[in-house]
Amino acid sequence: MEDKWRTLILLSLSVLLSMGVYFSASAVVPALTRLWSLDDSGRSWLTMSVQLGFVIGALLSALTNLADILPAPRLMAFSAFLAALATALIAFATSFPIALLLRLLTGIFLVGVYPVGMKIISTWTQRDRGLGIGLLVGALTIGSASPHLVNALGGVSDWKLVIYSAAGFAALGGLIALLFIKEGPYRTATPKFNWKYVGEVMRQRDLVLANLGYLGHMWELFAMWAWVQVFLTASFALTDLNETWASAVAFAVIGMGGLGSLLAGQLADRFGRTTVTIVSLVMSGVCSILVGLLFGGNPVLLVILCLVWGFAIVADSAQFSAAVSELCRKEYTGTALTLQTSLGFLLTLVTIRLTPTLEGYFGWTWAFAFLALGPAVGIWAMYALRKLPEAVKLAGGNR
Repeated sequence: MEDKWRTLILLSLSVLLSMGVYFSASAVVPALTRLWSLDDSGRSWLTMSVQLGFVIGALLSALTNLADILPAPRLMAFSAFLAALATALIAFATSFPIALLLRLLTGIFLVGVYPVGMKIISTWTQRDRGLGIGLLVGALTIGSASPHLVNALGGVSDWKLVIYSAAGFAALGGLIALLFIKEGPYRTATPKFNWKYVGEVMRQRDLVLANLGYLGHMWELFAMWAWVQVFLTASFALTDLNETWASAVAFAVIGMGGLGSLLAGQLADRFGRTTVTIVSLVMSGVCSILVGLLFGGNPVLLVILCLVWGFAIVADSAQFSAAVSELCRKEYTGTALTLQTSLGFLLTLVTIRLTPTLEGYFGWTWAFAFLALGPAVGIWAMYALRKLPEAVKLAGGNR
């Protein structure tokens, strides 16, 4: 156990470096739009293809139980290497369909990074698991934001710099996992995915409500992450601030979720999962409505609101998975978590695609407002879950 925090910090660093490939193409949407003459659908698919790949990868991993067949640190390392390769090849793509295929493969490979990292976290933590998961989700969030920082530091003038940097960081993250990460003393076999359990998971009221809360959260999260840089670019252009500023702010906005996730992980263990998720959903939902009203206005006020939104929108993320793992029967855990993840990432395809369409009809003033529907449903679901007797299983009795 003396290696615990050294391992957890290095594990989080590995995830942070590896997850930059997730939004590497989304961070340079304006450049790729010009390169391939993309319409709203094409721009959306730069992110949607990764989401779809992640769903496919999650199901394949669950059905084959790869995280138990292969040593988790090695699986994580080679998954990061493959994601890095798929990302680097985008710079050589001769057509948009080839780029989409590479993005799909990136999503598939990343299933071997973040979820496997979560598995390794569980082998080192017990009572402090909320803190451990919060640390890892925070690393994922900052890593996802990192392409925007590279964009601000030079990628605006050369989009390939963002792609190569993300790929290089992912390779470094894989190397860290390969050389320094090991599983802890609490290692157990991963509960397997079993199709016959799906129906039972879908009929258990407390699990249905926890999943509805998660879906409400996912309805908002990835659409905001995918389009906030484009939104800021358009808004700042009206106040004579260039795209470099938009990329820098986008990095800060998404990266704020790292702080939110870490803080929420600690608070949820102490004050309750439904309490933390409801507060987070209220904050992010209100921000999604208000942010468009500041479009083209005072950039300082807009940045402050976006930072609050970025903080709140991720804070509840890990708590929905934690809730499902606590509410379901042990033999259903693998099925319940895989089902939750797959449904959530599939749902994001809807909002990622709808956002630019709504912007075309109503402008950025109201394009993000429809995302508040997700938090509204999530708040209702978590409040209803809070009143059920089964909620006593959450966070050691802290509802």
